[in-house]
Parts: sequence; structure tokens; C-alpha cells
Amino acid sequence: MFMSMFRLPDVRWAAAALALFAVGAAAQFGGAPTWVWTAAYAACYAAGGWGPAWDGLSALAKPRFEVDLLMVLAALAAAAIGQWFDGALLIVIFATSGALEAVLTERTADSVRSLLEHAPERAVRLADGRETHVDAADLLPGDLVLVRPGDRVPADGTVAAGESEVDESTLTGEALPGRKAPGSAVLAGTVNGTGALEVRVDRSSADSVLARVARQVEEASEAKSQTQLTIERVEQPYSLAVVGATLALIAIPLLAGAAFEPVLLRAMTFMIVASPCAIVLATMPPLLAAVALAGRHGVLVKSALMMERLAEVDAVAFDKTGTLTSGEPAVARIDVLHGDEARLRALVASAEARSEHPVGRVLAGIGPALPVEAFTAVPGRGVRARVDGTDVAVGHPVLLGDDEAAQRTAAEFAAQGLTVAVVVADGRAIGVIGLTDTVRPEATQAVASLRARTATAPRLLTGDHAAAADRVAAAVGIGAVEAALLPGDKADRLAGTRTLYVGDGVNDAPALAASHVGAAMGGTASDLALQAADVVLVGRRLTALPALVDLSRRARRIAWANLAFAAAVIVVLAAWDLFGHLPMVLGVAGHELSTVVVGLNGLRLLSSRHWPERRAPAAAPEPVAVGRRST
Repeated sequence: MFMSMFRLPDVRWAAAALALFAVGAAAQFGGAPTWVWTAAYAACYAAGGWGPAWDGLSALAKPRFEVDLLMVLAALAAAAIGQWFDGALLIVIFATSGALEAVLTERTADSVRSLLEHAPERAVRLADGRETHVDAADLLPGDLVLVRPGDRVPADGTVAAGESEVDESTLTGEALPGRKAPGSAVLAGTVNGTGALEVRVDRSSADSVLARVARQVEEASEAKSQTQLTIERVEQPYSLAVVGATLALIAIPLLAGAAFEPVLLRAMTFMIVASPCAIVLATMPPLLAAVALAGRHGVLVKSALMMERLAEVDAVAFDKTGTLTSGEPAVARIDVLHGDEARLRALVASAEARSEHPVGRVLAGIGPALPVEAFTAVPGRGVRARVDGTDVAVGHPVLLGDDEAAQRTAAEFAAQGLTVAVVVADGRAIGVIGLTDTVRPEATQAVASLRARTATAPRLLTGDHAAAADRVAAAVGIGAVEAALLPGDKADRLAGTRTLYVGDGVNDAPALAASHVGAAMGGTASDLALQAADVVLVGRRLTALPALVDLSRRARRIAWANLAFAAAVIVVLAAWDLFGHLPMVLGVAGHELSTVVVGLNGLRLLSSRHWPERRAPAAAPEPVAVGRRST
């Protein structure tokens, strides 16, 4: 890591300035001729000061007077009165501060951009029964690729054939591999287990989750937080005020008859200690470090500004489908109207075995298979099949015809928020099946944790009907529910509030954009939702949200502590110089080292011990309620 830092120009120039300063100091205090150590100090000035000087002079053309130029002027003034050692020390510490900031920013970006190294360069594409080795970057949506055991997945896609376990820890932070079967989503860079997978590519390499991670972190590194923007607006007038005060400290004593050199030395010391270097650096390191830490745990925060805004949220609102729930239906209840349950299950499973409908795929797994002689999918109604000599129809309640008892049962299921599938055998209704979207196992814990961290109770905002919304809300502990909302309605509910909104669909995009902070469920989220969101949960763990709120508040506390510390150092050193005698070397060391301290204080948030997520235990499968009703 130490050698990798020298890739950064700021680090190389700072190192050169430090080496030249050491040579000059050794020569000066070792009794070498004056021209030797003066030349070394001058070279130190050039190595460590040319960058800040150029930046400062460039800013004057805007016009802006920035702290970089203030520091260079102070160092030149020190040299002008023979204080080469003090001026060179100022240059070295200022250059070191700039190098530290560059390292912090680069490490923040590298911590997530390094994920790109996990994506393989080559892939095995399947076409016309042949295997072709191609560059992973050349894969296009729709291509079919083979992922052998132990290989890394070359692109985001969906499993078309095969079963295996895939290690997704590089992206999601999950310690255990997840089972993948046909229909499962897989991400580029994750590691395949012992089975072979055929994967249909969904996104090109430029649009993969890994690529989006890199772009988002680069944007985060460049973005400015609100506090930082405020500081920079104050920086110019403050720097001009320091220059004005410095000129006054020179002019007034000289007019009163004081000696020139001590007056200039005191004024230059004041200029140094009053400069806002540490204040300017106080906020971005902790916020960017928090962005990097969250990224390593499968949470992408698009900018430092969003990390700061997360600390301000006082309410949370959720979408339902795909957010609080998994988005995958499961059988919740079966009512047997005629016959026995085993026969009902076998007939339904066999009739749905060839269905492509999501509900059909679920029902195909509820019982053993029987011989199927014919199968027909009826759009808008369901399926029909001849199973073991019986004509079976499974699907919409419209299949019930005039059977009032069966219709009442179907209406009861619907009132409970269940999706209804009816079963008709040889023209007679024999059962009603209720399906529901399964609640994420961690949803209850996440909702409770967020309620403890916000001023108001969480809300559920959904376009689904009220019964389904109430069912999920009751399961996760949400009391405030608004159902049957259009996308614009959700956005209207959130505008002007400090709400963290969590969603995943195209219909959530307006709400994600309108909320104080919008979080999208990675993997299942639509592209539009990902673009509109400020935060992406790549690991799709709701328990990461309270951890993220805690992290953002910790970063804000560190930023404010840095500001208080930096301001205190300025006040103490400036007062010492104005009302006492502060040696320039102490002023330089005290003030510039405070810049290093605030940078290191922000850097500590890169440690994983600051990620306070508590994972929810895996939930046991919910039993299916079975009833029997005679008609």
C-alpha cells in the first residue's frame, strides 16, 4: 500500500519536499555554507509549493483568493526575512496535508473500484451448440454464457440452466454462498460453486453492478457535501480578511515606529495560524470514508452530500412489493371444498407443471406429478389440462361460474390480501388457493430499528390494494398505510419532508427522486429506480439501512468534531501570536499538524468496526394453512 501511494503526484511532490527539507535542515544545523542549505530550502519550496501556488494563481483569474495562495505567500514572506527553515517547514506540512487529502480520496475510490478486478476478462459464450472464448467486455444482453465450477460470473444475468451455489460476498457482504437455479439473478464478479451454470446476459459490462459501483464512487469522491459547500463559500472572504488583518499587523506597528523584521515575522505567523486549512479539510474525509465503508458492505451511496443528508432523516417510508417483500409468491392458504387435500395438490401441481406464469410455477411445486394428457394456457383465466383422467382448470375465480359457496371463499381470501387461484375438476369447484408475497425475513427487524432512529413511525406507501398492504404492514410492524397510490401520489407524500424512501420499481422512481434520500433495492430494482435513487442496496438487506443511518450520523459527528477542533486551534494560536510571542516554527507545526489530525480522524471510519449492522436470522418457512369446507 505504501508504494502504491506514490502513484499520486501530490504524494511524490510532498515526499520530494520533505527530503529536500531534511537535507537543508541537516546542512544548516551541521555548519554547511549558507548557499548549500539555502539552495536545498529553495528546492523544497519549488517541489512542495508549485502546485498550491499554481492553484492559487489560477483561482485569482475567477476571481477567487484561496488558502493555497495564502500559505505560499506566508512561506515566501518567511524566506524574505531570512526564516528559511520556518517557511520550508510550512511548505512541507502544507504539501503533506494535500498529499493526505489525495490519499484519502484515492483510497475511498479504490476500496470500491477494486471490485472491478473481480470481473473476469474472458468468458465462454454458447451459440449454436458451440463454445467460444470471448472478451467479457464484448458480451451483449441476450448472450448465453457458460460458467464452470470455480469460475467468476462474467456479466450480470439470469440463470437459464443448471444449479449451483454462488459466493456473492464481494458485492453483498453475505458470508454464505446463495443457491442459484434457473430464474435466479447473478452478478458479474461473483464466484460460482460446484455446479455448472448457463447464464443469459442481462446487461453489458458497462452497465453491470460492478461498473455502476465504480462510477458512483468516482462521483462520490468528486461531490461536495452541504457543509463543505458552506465552508468553501466562507473560505474566500475569510482568507481575504486574514490578508487584511496581516497587512494591518504590519502597517500599524511600523507607523508606530516598531522594527520591521519582528513586525513582519509576527504578521506572517498570524497569517499562517489563522488560515483555514484544517477547517476546509474537516468534513470531506469522514463523509468519503463512510461512503467507502458502506460500499464494502454492499451499500452504494452516490455522493458525500447524500451521506450527510442521511444523517438528517427523521422519517422512513417503504414500498411493498420487492422491498418489504421478496417479490416471489408463495402459497399461504388452501381451502378444500370437495375431495381430499392430497388429491387437490396433485391435480394442481400436474396441471401447472407446464405453465410459464409465476403463480403457475409456484403451484407446480405443491404436490406430486400425475400423468398429463393435454395442456392449454387460457390467457386471462389460467390453465386447463387433463390430469389422470380428470379435466382440471386452475386460475382466475371467473372459472367458478355460478358456484356461490366457492365465490364466497374466493372473496374471503381476496379480502385478506391474498392472490386467489381456484381449482375446478370435471366442472365442479374443489378448492381455493391463496397466495401471498413472502415478507423478507429481516423486514420486521429493520422496521423496528428504523423506528427507534427516527422521530415518526415508518409508513407503507404502495400502489397495491388495501388488503394486501395491510397484511404486509401488520407482518412487519407498520401502522401507517396508504394503498392504491399512483407514482405521483407517492412523490407528493414525500416532497418537502426529511424522509428516507425505500423502493425498487419503475413506479417508485418519482418517489425516490422526490424524497430527502431515496434507497433502491439492488438486483431487483429497475434501471429507472437505480438512476433516481441516492442509495443502492446491492445486497438487498433491509438491515443495512439502520446501519447506514448510524454510520452517516457518526460521520457527521466526526465532521463537527473536526470543525470544532480546527477552529479551537486557530483561536488559540492566533491569540498566542497577537497577545504573546508565538515562534513561527510552533505556529507552523501547531496549525498544519491540526490539518493532519482532522484528516486522520476522518480516515478511521474506513474500519469495518464502524459498520453496526445486525443481521436478521434466517426465517423458518411459514406453514401453509389448510382448511376443509363441505358444500
